[in-house]
Amino acid sequence: MDDKRYIQSLIKEGEHQQQDFKYRVSNAIKLAKSVSAFANTDGGRLLIGVRDDGHMSGVRDEEEIYMMHQAAYRYCRPQASIKFDTYHVEGRTIVIATVPPSDKRPICAIDDEGHQRAYIRIADENIVASPVHLAIWREAQKPQGAMMTYTDTVRKLIDTLQNQQITLNQVVRLSKIPRHKVITLLARLIRFHVAKWEYINQQFLFSND
Repeated sequence: MDDKRYIQSLIKEGEHQQQDFKYRVSNAIKLAKSVSAFANTDGGRLLIGVRDDGHMSGVRDEEEIYMMHQAAYRYCRPQASIKFDTYHVEGRTIVIATVPPSDKRPICAIDDEGHQRAYIRIADENIVASPVHLAIWREAQKPQGAMMTYTDTVRKLIDTLQNQQITLNQVVRLSKIPRHKVITLLARLIRFHVAKWEYINQQFLFSND
């Protein structure tokens, strides 16, 4: 398959969980958010030089390609793995940046003020990860043989989640368990498939699995 047919086949897929279009790279910090989101979720690719409507505008110059590298290597902590491939279609240069899922989560993007935030990819959006996601990634670093201990506090938390979808703040308020404990325990319950999270109406909701 030649470059044109290959790029067109990808564009037909549209933007989704593992694909994003970038018209141009004018700010490495903004691009780092997409890199973070892909690395922290299922991986994905950025088609750079493609507008949101799928029109191929092309990458303008070498400076833009330089900013792509900056996004991955300077504005992500720890550094994200990323591979750049260049394609030529009708006199335009399209760059595909492929980001694999990271085994060093969270991969954080650094903003203008030097703050680090982790993102996750949900459908075609990059969403700031919740405190529970950060705890889930910490849980994932623990040995596979770790066991779930059902203390009174854990049972209280499970009862709070019963038959409803609620935000983290609601879980804390209804359970009367300290926030830091709720975050840790929710992550553990999610790891052992006792609880789950969903992103609905621009908020993270938690419930029994």
